[in-house]
Amino acid sequence: MPENNTVNIYTDGACLGNPGPGGYGVLLEVSGARKEKSGGFRLTTNNRMEITAAIAGLESLTQPCRVTLFSDSQYLVKAMTDGWALKWKAHAWMRNTKDKALNPDLWKRLLLLCEKHEVEFRWVRGHNSHPENELCDRLANEAAKQTGLPADAGYEAGKARLF
Repeated sequence: MPENNTVNIYTDGACLGNPGPGGYGVLLEVSGARKEKSGGFRLTTNNRMEITAAIAGLESLTQPCRVTLFSDSQYLVKAMTDGWALKWKAHAWMRNTKDKALNPDLWKRLLLLCEKHEVEFRWVRGHNSHPENELCDRLANEAAKQTGLPADAGYEAGKARLF
């Protein structure tokens, strides 16, 4: 893979209440250039926003890349580095014999993107003066505070089935 296809992606998710309005922030860095992205949903969870941030970053890439993706979410990073998400997929989105895996709609999307790109997930401590993580945290929180946010269809559809 050519050197110019090496990308750093920094991500963070936020939720004002959990569940509540949520947002994600992304910073992409390639060859010294930087691009910020953010978005949000009217009702979601923090974990969904952490996964969505990773998806948004990877979906921004127009060709296969070697990616180092930084997140302060141990849920996201461990699910990918320790193989949890692949195990859940292999077991029909079950964590064990009794419990369903949460957020399968997002894990499916993320796993597909990881087939397209060579992705290394790295955990960074949040709220620890890491400049890129702090920027993504600001973007995520600002997005969560916007008015007129769209529905997180995957989350709201799942909640509707519970009633």
